[in-house]
Amino acid sequence: MKEIMTLSNNLVRLELLSYAHLEGLEQATQDGYLWELWFTIVPTPEDMRADIKRRLRLYQQGSMLPYTVICQKSGRILGMTSYMNIDHEQNRLEIGSTWYAKAVHGTAINVACKLLLLEHAFEVFKCIAVEFRTHHLNFASRRAIESIGAKLDGILRNHRKMHNGTLRDTCVYSIIDSEWKTIKAHLNYKLMAKQRKSAEI
Repeated sequence: MKEIMTLSNNLVRLELLSYAHLEGLEQATQDGYLWELWFTIVPTPEDMRADIKRRLRLYQQGSMLPYTVICQKSGRILGMTSYMNIDHEQNRLEIGSTWYAKAVHGTAINVACKLLLLEHAFEVFKCIAVEFRTHHLNFASRRAIESIGAKLDGILRNHRKMHNGTLRDTCVYSIIDSEWKTIKAHLNYKLMAKQRKSAEI
């Protein structure tokens, strides 16, 4: 898969993660104290440097392409997202390890990011399928994944241990290449509607 260092549209810019983003990411994760959510994994400000190091190590190994999410209008860092579990042989990958500052939850930002990532996954990387995974009890994440048109493949029971000692049942969703044209039309409409709503407020 050919690497693309920067993806952008009129709302967001996805830049390859670097230590230059550290301070902005530390500030973003403090918006809503996101690390306190027990059913997901978001780095604390103190752990941010280690998380950047982890993601860049996986990038060097070829299994992850990590991005920093940046607001086009303000230049403010909003969070992180990644192509991960990249299977070069089968042309499959997962979009995940995503989190955003609480201020942009429910806005057009997530739709804008997913549209960029999916568009390049299917149209540039020529993926046959893109996965999304989340905690069975992370209902907000599940609704967000389902709202972009991904379908539930199944649930991996006792899939992984969480940092608080609980066990996670992981919901696995996917979009396949034959669905992409319809999903793209849906996301473009959804993005337009969210932007119009924001302008009216």
